[in-house]
Amino acid sequence: MSDVASPMPPNPAGTNDDAQQTVTVQTPTTGTELFSDRRDVVVMRVDGELLDLSRELAPGTVVEPVTIGSPDGLAVLRHSAAHVLAQAVQQVTPDAKLGIGPPVTDGFYYDFDVETPFTPEDLKALDKAMARIIREGQTFRRRVVTEDEARAELAGEPYKLELIGLKGGSSDEDGSSVEVGGGELTIYDNVRGAGRESETVVWKDLCRGPHLPSTRLIGNGVQLMRNAAAYWRGSEKNPMLQRVYGTAWPSKDELKAYLERLAEAERRDHRKLGAELDLFSFHDEVGSGLPLFHPKGGVIKREMEDYVRRRHIEEGFEYVGTPHVTKDGLFHTSGHLPYYADTMFPEMDLEGSKYRLKAMNCPMHNLIFSSRGRSYRELPLRLFEFGTVYRYEKSGVVQGLTRVRGLTQDDSHSYVTPEQAPGEVKHLLNFMMSVLTDFGLTDFYLELSTRDDSKPDKFVGSDEDWATATKVLEEVGRETGLELVPDPGGAAFYGPKISVQTKDAIGRTWQMGTVQYDFNQPARFGLEYTGPDGTKQQPVMIHSAKFGSIERFMGVLIEHYAGAFPAWLAPVQVLAVPVAEAFDDYLKDVVAQLKARGIRAQVDLSDDRFGKKIRNASKEKVPFVLIAGGEDVEAGAVSFRFRDGTQENGVPVADAIERIVAAVRDRAQV
Repeated sequence: MSDVASPMPPNPAGTNDDAQQTVTVQTPTTGTELFSDRRDVVVMRVDGELLDLSRELAPGTVVEPVTIGSPDGLAVLRHSAAHVLAQAVQQVTPDAKLGIGPPVTDGFYYDFDVETPFTPEDLKALDKAMARIIREGQTFRRRVVTEDEARAELAGEPYKLELIGLKGGSSDEDGSSVEVGGGELTIYDNVRGAGRESETVVWKDLCRGPHLPSTRLIGNGVQLMRNAAAYWRGSEKNPMLQRVYGTAWPSKDELKAYLERLAEAERRDHRKLGAELDLFSFHDEVGSGLPLFHPKGGVIKREMEDYVRRRHIEEGFEYVGTPHVTKDGLFHTSGHLPYYADTMFPEMDLEGSKYRLKAMNCPMHNLIFSSRGRSYRELPLRLFEFGTVYRYEKSGVVQGLTRVRGLTQDDSHSYVTPEQAPGEVKHLLNFMMSVLTDFGLTDFYLELSTRDDSKPDKFVGSDEDWATATKVLEEVGRETGLELVPDPGGAAFYGPKISVQTKDAIGRTWQMGTVQYDFNQPARFGLEYTGPDGTKQQPVMIHSAKFGSIERFMGVLIEHYAGAFPAWLAPVQVLAVPVAEAFDDYLKDVVAQLKARGIRAQVDLSDDRFGKKIRNASKEKVPFVLIAGGEDVEAGAVSFRFRDGTQENGVPVADAIERIVAAVRDRAQV
């Protein structure tokens, strides 16, 4: 389907197909002519490929317009903005050498080899230089060149010369695919005064394209954000470059809204709130990506563990436990080595054997399954544990709790007959979504990750097995009624997966738990069960994690709630604040009653003044603050003070206790 919501007006060069929002070309033309009355159309799609509007179109060509606000249109806008940034950098710093400048989520970046790192003042100057280029309305003009021509034109750009040699070896992972692909080489010229006698090529760059027709379409919705050091093409073996990040949107209002979202995200940053609320910390003495949970963070972690342990047992899982270290031969059997060797901690030599820190739990669960004979009557057999695993993430991607090196998964594996697999996948998805809902995450969709057939060396198993597994996941995913988004190439090496993607309170998407269909590990471990006819048969293994990892899930919750957890998760659920010391004992008795009902309650007996105690409770985001003064004591009551600053006076103690207990029981947000 097209990116436009209403049928396009008739065009003399083509006929409009309302059903597909496409145009079939009738006479030779270009996209520029075809969509001359559509200012929102910035590129076009022909046979699945995005093309510049200036490209010539033959009769019979079916063309789909791509608008600037669509995902593809935004990517083109941002890539064009990256080119303008590079042009501005070379205007300001002529000796700068060009790296790669791809679009990324919500923006773009460009890498440069410069003698001196950029400063905030440099970025302001570059913003102004970009604005001048944008106002000029320079035209992006595409040229096909040979390798020799490209090398001659870009002789002073060593990084571009390296890319020219890649062609078909370019990669989405390092951004080089925006520069060169598997086909022809192209250079884009930035032309000032296009179509006039005075037209001048003012800058050029190696690029696959496509681009906006004019820099003017970038408008005033662009802003540079920050700079950082980055290795050329992501390898520590390569030179360190300076990366400048920017963002670009179709309008100034959309840019403003994005910056406001960023500011709100910064206020919710779980790393900042984790320190302010005394939940967790990281220490160089321990190591990067290895969190220490403080008592208050430990309360949240325990509540999460208690909840999900109980839920697994209710859903038919049996709790098991496995060690943190194992001989590395186990991971050769499972097939994880060598696929995941780069993200596993180095091997250790112990008594002549090689050991590794556990990076995944499934191989050990397979050993539990195979420890004795199994009958079809035992299936589905569901094993679950809090399995702490260790993954050697690069220091540059470690980020608070959301990307760690030591993580605890609520990991489970279901062993089922092939006939039971669809029902088990459905069971697991429903289980997973009910967990998210209980934690207040209710806006989600599904993503189906499949194998990349062009990279057979990255996946194991027969085509038939992959087709069967993918079909099961796709059919069950669609039965949920949720949006099912394809993720080609995102499967694990051993089978496809469905992941639940959820949106938080400010609209950001997070990948949460996954369900993976595995037909490979049962074969590699020789797993068998005795079927109804007495023959030995191979089970299907289905991996699932509901939180994904406790650490990451906690980080998401901190940001979702901005640290103001619902009462059942809050480290301190009730803080009692006496108006004066004379009322300490009264509130101590109220707190004792609350504790007897399982409520985490405290009395603030500090020497702080009453006003400061209230402010401290607000900073700590305590769900319920109970206040007592003379009138309250006489009436056998307390005053409720809520997070938003409102207050309800004269609530009888018994009623107050019941309201708090109910809020915790019902997982209510207050």
